[in-house]
Amino acid sequence: MTELRQATGPQYTRILGLGAARGDLVVPNDDLVGPINSSDEWIRQRTGIETRTRASAAVSALDLATTAGKDAIAAAGVSPEQVDLVLVATISNVQQTPSLSAVLADRVGANPAAAYDVNAACAGYTYAVAQADALIRAGIGTYALVVGAEKLSDVVDPTDRSISFLLGDGAGAAVIGPSDTPGISKTVWGSDGSKADAVGMNATLTEFRDGSAAWPTLRQEGPTVFRWAVWEMVKVARQAIEEAGITPDQLAAFIPHQANMRIIDEFAKQLGLPDTVAIGRDIATTGNTSAASIPLATHRLLEEHPELSGGLALQIGFGAGLVYGAQVVVLP
Repeated sequence: MTELRQATGPQYTRILGLGAARGDLVVPNDDLVGPINSSDEWIRQRTGIETRTRASAAVSALDLATTAGKDAIAAAGVSPEQVDLVLVATISNVQQTPSLSAVLADRVGANPAAAYDVNAACAGYTYAVAQADALIRAGIGTYALVVGAEKLSDVVDPTDRSISFLLGDGAGAAVIGPSDTPGISKTVWGSDGSKADAVGMNATLTEFRDGSAAWPTLRQEGPTVFRWAVWEMVKVARQAIEEAGITPDQLAAFIPHQANMRIIDEFAKQLGLPDTVAIGRDIATTGNTSAASIPLATHRLLEEHPELSGGLALQIGFGAGLVYGAQVVVLP
């Protein structure tokens, strides 16, 4: 019997470079408080957000992804032609098909890379990192461009008090490639579809088409999501640290999904992180950008603290599904 040849790849991978793009508009709280009968002070106290970035009508999630992707490829020191895998985590592609990733691959010069989109909401980036790591180590990819890209302003109801004031637009990108030493730990991930109603779209496209619903927008049950994020996701974060074979004091940084500043602060407290661990808090001026939030926060943290380069970072994403994913990575 003829045996099939199977692909094998490098033993380890790591993040080689990062890129970032934010919406071109800075939107202060005062611009949003009217329709939700609120105040700047209420939003700051509840979420920690002072302003958020949103994209002009002419700027798409694909445009943001293109800028971030090109930046990441340049930072990684590889040529676009070497990128043979493009993964885009997004919930805001305006077309069901073609995928945002396929068009992005062509835009950044990686054509004919394998390309597909990942829909895991705010955990999308960690899901895509897990897949890129596995695919490269399996030998069916060499360099992967992983992008979280969102234009959430397209799916915002300005009158919704549950989530509208949280959301921003942006894209964060990473290039992942072979490494001589471990650069991405085992991913701890999962889902709980029994809580699917806690956060997500308030209608389907078919309901919109049939006239029984307005344009679908995001909404959430804030208290439910807060409790789940703080109590359940702390367990996932601890498991990810354990799977990485390290202790919390060995971390250089903690970079959670930028859902809410209160969640981030309570998260760090529950984990018992020492003061030496830098914490990504990009949400204050960027807002919640779903799949883009972790790479954007990572990019900003390294810009402000370049001494963190080469250190270990725990990153965890969690959101609609409900889904979650966490891993420890070596910062580029």
